[in-house]
Amino acid sequence: MSKTIYNFSAGPAIMPGPVLERARDEIRSLAGSGMSVMEISHRSETFGAILDSAERGLRELLAIPENYRILFLQGGATLQFSMVPMNFLGASETADYVITGAWGEKALVEARKCGRVNVIYSTADERHRSTPTQAELNFSRNAKYVHYTSNETIEGVEFKYDLKGGGSPVVCDASSNILSKRIEIGEYALIYAGAQKNIGPSGVTVVIIRDEMLEHVPDGLHSLLDYRKIAEHGSMLNTPNTWGIYLIDLVCSWLKGEGGVPGIERRNIEKAAILYDAIDESDGFYEGHAVRDARSLMNVTFRLPSAELEIRFCDEALAAGLNGLMGHRSVGGIRASIYNAFPRDGVEALVSFMRDFSHRNG
Repeated sequence: MSKTIYNFSAGPAIMPGPVLERARDEIRSLAGSGMSVMEISHRSETFGAILDSAERGLRELLAIPENYRILFLQGGATLQFSMVPMNFLGASETADYVITGAWGEKALVEARKCGRVNVIYSTADERHRSTPTQAELNFSRNAKYVHYTSNETIEGVEFKYDLKGGGSPVVCDASSNILSKRIEIGEYALIYAGAQKNIGPSGVTVVIIRDEMLEHVPDGLHSLLDYRKIAEHGSMLNTPNTWGIYLIDLVCSWLKGEGGVPGIERRNIEKAAILYDAIDESDGFYEGHAVRDARSLMNVTFRLPSAELEIRFCDEALAAGLNGLMGHRSVGGIRASIYNAFPRDGVEALVSFMRDFSHRNG
């Protein structure tokens, strides 16, 4: 390819270059086996070693204690919107939901099919531009769990702290910021994340679940929707996404070489600051969606003075090698997703384009 393309897509998102290169080299013959990882048996020792290595990589990077299980599932984070209440919320029981964006709203719809749900905080009236402080959250008595989304990809808002549940188990959708910054795993009963932002390719979902939560799974669930059964079978109740788990293992190795989560967090803070500074210094031509103390490090969302200019911005950006900047179809605007693997020079290229565009159109 003669022209560099910077991929700002929200997901499936940019993958680390070294990971893609190694996968390319091994795609026909894994470790000299003469077979692709997509061809070998998931019951083989070879794939078993890959599965174990992927789990160890995530456990090391996130400092996951031994009393947590790591599961590799299919169905995306969207299936977890249903699996969480199916496993932990009875028809006469209550769960608390904190809603700060579109994905939290989608999770809420599915939970209401299983039991009673209290929305204890919502930013819908302000178009999801902020997150609550811990003090603003009033939890229900005897809630089976409290659910929140740590980073809302569409609106570009992110919690800056690990939510504490006031005695209720905390369940977190961390799809778009897992591995991007340090988190305190012990604060959570369950974390789930679609892989296609920072962990690996689409088609794999990682679930990190505290052992004691498995004791509360009711009998009679369909097997592939039962966390306890999936854990008992080591994520191989059925054939897992072998290719996706292989890539997760490679991503973990790459991330360790980049200084682990602390190292990548520093880079993510620096990248986001460059882009947010350009927005703030544009004399109002660019207007950020999220309030400053809730700005996402992963998904930078902003508007231009008109929808017509936003379309022109995206068209000209694409011609300049800046791909995937159109905001989600439900909200419009511009969205630059700058996940772990996104390079700093791509952010700088976008900022240079933004300054030129505002000078020509302001």
